[in-house]
Formats: sequence, structure tokens, C-alpha cells
Amino acid sequence: MTRIAVVLGATGLVGSALTKDLLNGGWAEVRVLLRHPMKIRHPRLKQVITDWERLAEYKEQFAGASAVFCCLGTTIKKAGSQEKFERVDLEYPLAAAALAKTCGVKQFLAVSSMGANVRSRVFYSRTKGKLENGLGVFGFQGLHLFRPSLLLGDRAESRPGERVAAIVMKALDFAMVGKAAKYRAIPAAKVARAMMNIAQADTGGVHIYTNEVIHVIGKS
Repeated sequence: MTRIAVVLGATGLVGSALTKDLLNGGWAEVRVLLRHPMKIRHPRLKQVITDWERLAEYKEQFAGASAVFCCLGTTIKKAGSQEKFERVDLEYPLAAAALAKTCGVKQFLAVSSMGANVRSRVFYSRTKGKLENGLGVFGFQGLHLFRPSLLLGDRAESRPGERVAAIVMKALDFAMVGKAAKYRAIPAAKVARAMMNIAQADTGGVHIYTNEVIHVIGKS
């Protein structure tokens, strides 16, 4: 079966690992929509420098795709405001989903977050909840939402708070069992592998993968 992937957010922790996995996994073509080019080169990698404010102009990049993987994400500090944060974490993904649906894409996979809930008092979790609800409206044959805990990996930009949290979470990993398992920090590479594994299974329906489940299905 010929598989074509579209990856949104390919320069981030999960997106970069996912792009490599897809290329190594034999996907016929991996199209990445991004602001700046990646350093990696591959004959089956198609890099599309994208103006996200004019995403509709890149509709043809979704045509023929087997699956769209949304790994877009930022922080309020980096974005500059809650409004700009929502632009990246909510509006861009929904705009991409609309294009994907119009082009007949059957599988849409997105990185959400543990605690995603439209009724949450936490802005970040509330935004992720809005994303999940918004994606559900499109009626994809398969919609897969991944809710990881703290992501582990080497980021291009500095995030001191996350770095400290990662050190603490790693030290406490042995104690994260039972009900605490859902809080275990998780390597971004494991989330990426889980996304690819699920996409290749080509399962229909709406599915939410909690952190402890991702730990299992993201194994090599």
C-alpha cells in the first residue's frame, strides 16, 4: 500500500522524530509544512515552506495524503500572548483539518495534552480541549488524539522550566505506577512512534490515547 504523510510541526520534538520514523518506515512520501527548512535531506521528503496565515494556498499538499499528523505547538511565552498561542495550537490545526477533509484525507492524528478539557480552568488545557472538540466535527474516518504528559527530548529553543521538570520527572519515574502512571514523563520519540503505529493500523473511529497507553503503543 502506498502511503503519503503530511506532517505539521515537523521541527518540534515530536514532529522531527515522527518525520524520521515515517521516512525509515517506508512511507512513499512525507510532506512537511514548516516555516523554515529542516537540515535533513531525503529523496522521499518534501519540504514546503509555509505561510500559516495563508494556509488555504497550500491545499494541494493535502491531496492524496493517507494521513495528516498534527504536531503543532508553542508556549504562551514564545507566542507572546494567549491569542497568538491559540493561533498556533488551535486555529492552524483546525484550518489544516478543514483542508485535509476537503481533500479526502481519511486519517488525522494530533498531539493534544494530558488534561485536555474545554471546561478546564487552565488556559492551556482548555485550548487543547477546544482543539479536540473542533477536530471531532470534521468526521474523519479515523481521528486519533494523543494526550502525552511532559515530553522528554532535546529542544532547539531553551525552556528552563520544562528542563527542570524533566529532570525531576526522570528521577521519580520509578514511582510512577498505578494511578500515577498517567503522569510519567514520556520521550517525544515514543509519542512519534505511537502516532506512526496507529496510522499504519488504519483504524476507524475517534480514539483518545492517554499517556500510559502511549507508553505502550509507542514502543519500538
